[in-house]
Amino acid sequence: MKTSSKTPQKVAIFDIDGTIFRSSLLIELVEVLIEKEIFPLSVRVDYEREKVRWLDRKGDYEAYINAVVVVFVKNIKGVRYDEFTEAAKAVVARYRHRTYRFTEDLIEDLKRKHYYLLAISHSPKGILDLFCEELGFDKVYGKFYELGPTDCFTGRVEDEHLIGNKAAILRRALEKECLAIEGSVGVGDTESDISFLELVERPICFNPNLKLYKHAKRNGWEIVVERKDVIYEL
Repeated sequence: MKTSSKTPQKVAIFDIDGTIFRSSLLIELVEVLIEKEIFPLSVRVDYEREKVRWLDRKGDYEAYINAVVVVFVKNIKGVRYDEFTEAAKAVVARYRHRTYRFTEDLIEDLKRKHYYLLAISHSPKGILDLFCEELGFDKVYGKFYELGPTDCFTGRVEDEHLIGNKAAILRRALEKECLAIEGSVGVGDTESDISFLELVERPICFNPNLKLYKHAKRNGWEIVVERKDVIYEL
């Protein structure tokens, strides 16, 4: 078996929504799709209740985002790819700089140190590619929504089980891209990021939810919070 003589490159892996972007790309995409009348206005009713419950601290963010996912999957079927791309470009143009200072500064520092930047998110890959290109990411993994023969979405997600396993994606990238786990950095904000944070040498829990915060405290991981214009470690 042939082996590569290439020196492995250090890797940094980031979640995107709530970690770099101060919102959810999927939520903003759905809003723009409604704004452009690609999705009907009436679909807001299907997630508005969970949004209000979350804002009032009577519900949780997971219930809210899951409701938005259901709306997206249900209504993306039959939408043309060019309509989706137009909406995705509008979101990135509008919100590209709505990011956290800590993570954007960290990205710039890691780029100067020649890290390979890897993004993993459950948002649609079509919008992730646009957003992450602006930030200088080398590789992006997201949900890939299937296109039919007429370039319209079928409503199905290709290989959904793979994107759900972030640790497996990181392992695959390490092998495929000749990356080193030594010196690696990972940044996440919810318990869904624990699997890849356990693999990297420097796990950073940024603005973590309660489940990730408790796990991080038990394991002595770095916890960073950015609130208004203040960045501090817990």
